[in-house]
Amino acid sequence: MSALINRQVILSSRPEGIPQAEHFRIVETAIPQPQSGQVLIRNHFLAVEPAMRGWVNAVANYSQPVGIGEVMRSFAAGEIIASQDPQLPVGTRVTGMFGWQDYAAVDVSTIDYRVDQADLPLSTSLGVLGINGITAHYGLMRIGEPKSGETVLVSTGAGAVGSCVGQIARIHGCHTVAITGGESKRQLCVDRFQYDSAVDYKREDFVEQLAAACPNGVDIYFDNTSGSISDAVMQHLNVGARVIICGTASIANWNPTPLGPRVERQLLVKRARMQGFVILDHRDHYAAARVDLADWVRRGLIRYEEEVLPSIDHAPDAIAGLYRGENLGRRLIRVVD
Repeated sequence: MSALINRQVILSSRPEGIPQAEHFRIVETAIPQPQSGQVLIRNHFLAVEPAMRGWVNAVANYSQPVGIGEVMRSFAAGEIIASQDPQLPVGTRVTGMFGWQDYAAVDVSTIDYRVDQADLPLSTSLGVLGINGITAHYGLMRIGEPKSGETVLVSTGAGAVGSCVGQIARIHGCHTVAITGGESKRQLCVDRFQYDSAVDYKREDFVEQLAAACPNGVDIYFDNTSGSISDAVMQHLNVGARVIICGTASIANWNPTPLGPRVERQLLVKRARMQGFVILDHRDHYAAARVDLADWVRRGLIRYEEEVLPSIDHAPDAIAGLYRGENLGRRLIRVVD
């Protein structure tokens, strides 16, 4: 095994704003050997997250920045190929924060999940049954508290989190509206993800289209974008509305903090609440969410899309591509055929 090569994507320079391909480089190292209490994982899929922008920037974030010269932090799914723990034998499929690399020797405590849905693709453990689906489930169900008949509006409605939010809301009897960019994604929201309607924020008449799609106002807004899109939504909040802050994808740089229209008046007069969350704070919710999500996928109540980049060579530009709007659904990198 020592003769084989471990390709790693490392952060080579600190970006300001959205990380580009130039901020990473691929190196080759020897495959690590697991020590006592460790396992060696052959990664099959690497995840690409919008949150990675925050993980590599020097500005304040919910986690320490990836260090220069370190392997890029990422969720990954793979198979144990050597083990120093009898509870995790060779062949076990697992997920965790294993990084952008072919192989990872990790302490067993870093394993998030032992994948046991043998009837579903391993890739789903990083998407609809992984951090994206769990984020959608927790944000909507615990913070949004949807009720049948309410209007749920989702920005980046065609994305890996947003598409799941819309379908969970539909399962619970809500009227669902997506905000997305471009006609192909707008149509995907309606045809594939079964939203009642979808609007394109790139259109000049976006504000008018938004009003038409939400004639009874907005009860729950699942916000993945911030910025001008969310500014437009605030005008349509109903009394008692819930605004869930999950992401800020439309803001390229938070240093200095951009100043936009104030939302306090809308929150006050509509007696609405706005709450942000980071799903890594709610690991106690993961198992219950996976049970629901797997059941809904098997029953055809939740559909998902995956965009799989064919090799680790595509990793350096993968985050920037997310912010260029290139992906449809969950963006992953395949490192094993």
